[in-house]
Amino acid sequence: MKAKVLDWIGLGSHDQGHGHSHAHGHSHGPDGGHGHTHGVIDATIASTAKGIWALKWSFVMLVVTGLIQIAAVFVSGSVALLADTIHNFADATTALPLWLAFALARRPATRRFPYGLGRVEDLAGILIVLIILFSAVVAGYEAFGRLIHPQPVTNLGWLTLAGLIGFAGNEVVAVFRIRVGREINSAALIADGYHARTDGLTSLAVVAGAFCVWLGFPLADPLIGLAITVVLLVIVWQSAQSVLTRMLDGVDPGLIDEIEHAAQHVAGIAAVTEARARWLGHKLHVEVAIAADEGLSLAEAMAVAGELEHELFHHIPALSVAKVRFAPASGHGHAPAAVRVDTDLARGVLQIVDTEEGERMRFLLSRHAEGLEAEVRIERDKGRMEHLPLTPVNGDPHLLRSSAAPEEPHSFSATLILRAGDTELSHRFEMDEPDHAH
Repeated sequence: MKAKVLDWIGLGSHDQGHGHSHAHGHSHGPDGGHGHTHGVIDATIASTAKGIWALKWSFVMLVVTGLIQIAAVFVSGSVALLADTIHNFADATTALPLWLAFALARRPATRRFPYGLGRVEDLAGILIVLIILFSAVVAGYEAFGRLIHPQPVTNLGWLTLAGLIGFAGNEVVAVFRIRVGREINSAALIADGYHARTDGLTSLAVVAGAFCVWLGFPLADPLIGLAITVVLLVIVWQSAQSVLTRMLDGVDPGLIDEIEHAAQHVAGIAAVTEARARWLGHKLHVEVAIAADEGLSLAEAMAVAGELEHELFHHIPALSVAKVRFAPASGHGHAPAAVRVDTDLARGVLQIVDTEEGERMRFLLSRHAEGLEAEVRIERDKGRMEHLPLTPVNGDPHLLRSSAAPEEPHSFSATLILRAGDTELSHRFEMDEPDHAH
């Protein structure tokens, strides 16, 4: 029973659509890990037409619920119901400035605004915070005044019905948002759905207050009104944090982790030296600096950058712009320069690289024969030969690596042995350790 209740309010172990599997065999948040707080519509919801459609119908449902509750407020005189009504209207009206901001943000860039008008959504976020703050002040003022100057609460039946309608309205919005959120794989919209469900619990608190008044405890009504005011103030705090973070170009740290994770799926990237992300309205802009093998040709380097962009868009659905640039690798000054290999059996770059297990010999292939086998034979002192078989990494035939580290020093003459079927080729090469590494 407890598990079902936790699942219903979004705290259980159910699948909320926060993750989805990819062909790479991992799972992570569909929105790149960035968070969402109650009171501010997450920018990723507006990235799809269906997300905006869901917000519009949610707005209509909450407005209808609030209008019915207003009528009951005049009939009953309940400040608890007034606070809950203000709560529902505040949730509904937050969509209005954002819809206007979304419309302005769609305007094309100009010479005066070369990045467009995406920042207008941050201004809308400030307006939303002020709307919710104003509603909290009004609700708190009315509840506190009624606590000092008690007034009778009448028509308890209508009050109870209005509370139940408030709960039902929020539950309909919750089911609607969660269902659409799962259809478009939006964790933010799903989270909004569970927020609407918890909002429905405040409406049930109004019903509980009416029951307490019926039992002879009239102060229960203003006390519940104050409790709902506290809920509104918590929403103000969460919303203000979210808006100010975005205005200061802040993102969830998990988003940077997702960018670095995407780079791990691209062969040819030695390291991510810098990763940045910022929101311009509901459009996410990402800049990544990568260190790649120096032996890559221009065409190969462009292919690596293009593959990284593809992975970024695949991992982060809210991504709008991805910029990839190349930067010198840090901490690789000890390794010799990469060696280019171009034979009938294989073409690629041979290099000593740092891995989690230590230094390894790596052969990054842009072309290879079927069933290719590779081995590096390094000539050491006194005629001794060091053998380093190169095997696929995680089954990837385009990325071969030794299981052991090449011995020191890293200045040597060597031979790359390539085999495929009945064919065997030898490719002589030398590696020279940088002078500053000695």
